[in-house]
Amino acid sequence: MIDIHCHILPSLDDGASHMTESVEMAREAVKQGITTIVATPHHLNGSFENDKTTILNKVIELNERLAKEGIDLTILPGQECRIIGELVAEYNKGSILTANDKGKYIFIELPSNSVPLYTEKLLFDLQLNGLIPVIVHPERNAEFISNPDKLYQLVKKGACTQITASSLVGKFGKNIKKFTHNLIEANLTHFIASDAHNIKTRSFFLAEAYEEIEAKYGKSIRYMFMENAELLVEGETIYKEAPERVKKKKLFGIF
Repeated sequence: MIDIHCHILPSLDDGASHMTESVEMAREAVKQGITTIVATPHHLNGSFENDKTTILNKVIELNERLAKEGIDLTILPGQECRIIGELVAEYNKGSILTANDKGKYIFIELPSNSVPLYTEKLLFDLQLNGLIPVIVHPERNAEFISNPDKLYQLVKKGACTQITASSLVGKFGKNIKKFTHNLIEANLTHFIASDAHNIKTRSFFLAEAYEEIEAKYGKSIRYMFMENAELLVEGETIYKEAPERVKKKKLFGIF
């Protein structure tokens, strides 16, 4: 398995606080059946700034340590960028890192409670620059939950999304779990990842999530998500079905 969103790099953000914790996370990932992780430290979120060069150097350091420890796990570079109006300018300056530095997929984090008014235009501008925006954990955004048509419009206009394994298996509560499944059923999400920060309170749950997807939607949907992760790290075009609107009746009782 490939995990495309994980805070495993040491001493950069609210993920692994030191190298020992990074190694612990790596061991747990291998137990889950994960072979490759895209490390995605927070960037420009008001608390952390981790530019492209910093992340690339940390990835080399962690891969060397894992090889020394005999842990069969490959770390690839990535970045979780908070949405800001100047994101295209930051990309052109060279501080923004795409997934696996392939120059194609860029991870975008929105505020947890809202969708900024300039979101649609910014995502369009990113696409004009040859990038494909991937909105991370939309299932935990309060505005998408209350108005899923906003997410539908963004996906319809070219954005991708990535749901979180722990959301799908219920670690954030039954309402977020339900909405996560709604997004799968409406073809409004394209990737699943751990967004793991540690092994105690924000662990991987990726194997459990894939098992639940297969049980509810079948092997073809499971493998679509798995293959999309592979295509993302190679910078290739992913599998996408036409998005649909989340029917209001599916959201009954979510609040």
